Amino acid sequence: MMKYLQKLGKSLMLPVACLPICGLLMGIGYLLCPSTMQGGDMTGFANLLGFFLVKAGAALIDNIALLFVIGVGVGMSEKNDGTGGVAALASWLMITTLLSTGTVTALIPSIADDVNKTIAFSKIANPFIGIIAGIIGATCYNKFKSTKLPDWLSFFSGKRCVAIVAGLISIVVSAVLLVVWPLIFGGLIALGQGIVGMDAVGAGIYAFLNRLLIPVGLHHALNNVFWFDTIGLGDLSHFWAGETSADVSWSLGMYMSGFFPCMMFGIPGAALAIVQCAKPEKKKAAIGLILSAAICSFVCGVTEPFEFSFMFLAPALYLVYALLYGIFTIIVCLIGFRAGFCFSGGATDLLFSASLPAANNTWMIIPLGIAAFAVFYFVFRFAILKWDLKTPGREDDDEEAEKKVVLSNDNFTEVAAIILEGVGGKENVASIDNCITRLRLEVKDNTAVDEKKIKSAGVAGVIRPSKTAVQVIIGTKVQFVADEFAKLCDQ
Repeated sequence: MMKYLQKLGKSLMLPVACLPICGLLMGIGYLLCPSTMQGGDMTGFANLLGFFLVKAGAALIDNIALLFVIGVGVGMSEKNDGTGGVAALASWLMITTLLSTGTVTALIPSIADDVNKTIAFSKIANPFIGIIAGIIGATCYNKFKSTKLPDWLSFFSGKRCVAIVAGLISIVVSAVLLVVWPLIFGGLIALGQGIVGMDAVGAGIYAFLNRLLIPVGLHHALNNVFWFDTIGLGDLSHFWAGETSADVSWSLGMYMSGFFPCMMFGIPGAALAIVQCAKPEKKKAAIGLILSAAICSFVCGVTEPFEFSFMFLAPALYLVYALLYGIFTIIVCLIGFRAGFCFSGGATDLLFSASLPAANNTWMIIPLGIAAFAVFYFVFRFAILKWDLKTPGREDDDEEAEKKVVLSNDNFTEVAAIILEGVGGKENVASIDNCITRLRLEVKDNTAVDEKKIKSAGVAGVIRPSKTAVQVIIGTKVQFVADEFAKLCDQ
């Protein structure tokens, strides 16, 4: 399971890498054009340029789910085949269309009378559904890419049938979600209502759950309770309407303020820890991804590039990360720092909200920020090293060392034939894949594998990570061997 999550995490790296620059564009855009956030007329070149930059950044930030569809669909497919991406897109379109508010209210008119269910289906196009669609597309490619159909349907054989199967499976998934999604969403709304009266502790529980639920897209359920007027609360809407705590029944801003020190300073501290813990040969790559994500979070509070870079690689660390948000939110509520956001808890929103009537003690972002930076840094560093977590730059693929491996036999067909004999013949091969240095095979019967025979092909080694998995260390010439191996297996 952990290996699967790590592969999923790596599949998300490409779409996640697109996001930091978008966040920076939006941050600059908001500074140049405050009316984009606060409302009002746009006049002058600076305002128009700012509006343009905000829209440019939002083009990808607002469609992060679609990026995940393609990233996971291709990344989880054998040989990273684009067919998996097409199938994933088919799955996404099927699910989001069948579960759109318009479709579900036409199928079940009573849903239109239930505010919570209506909100639930209005949020169906989220990153979690994107990941689900990506997994469906990739799985269908891996399972059905070699399907042979009767002659009269032969046009749809092989890769052409993958998207069709993905679409059919997505219909079943949509039927399940039609029942399950509003129940889960409604349950979280009920949970939010239950912790409203718990003051600072309730705010901390909310912040913890807000971060914890981001991978599955269900944080929207709680956001609708605390930020908007779903149950008559609306921390965000009342804050930006120019009201104060005297106008409402709670300390206005308490459900937003705790995010600022975490997003502006905590994430940069955690990012520094991740970079320092990366392997020396992978540190530059980690810096490129993680530190740019940290800057993005500080400027405008776009945290997804940082969060999705490690949440599947190290889920235990993500749980700790969510707990830190809860703890800091409780502290912030108790000491009286108040700020609000329209977009997210970055420096841009802090600057704009500081002049609003409900803002209070905004200068305290400095000591709070220093504390958040230090705590996130030391907690992340300790957890990564203590538990040997596979954060960016610490993955156990051993590619750098294996790139130096020299295959002792340059007759790739012969090497492939010996390996095939060693794994029990083509009838025993369930799937074929390769990374930069390894031939990765799944076998049906692990007792038929003869490691000694495989090594006689001149390879550097054989690894058995599970009962059905066989990895043959070949080096940088692995692609040539993999191609010949696939030909011998008629794949």
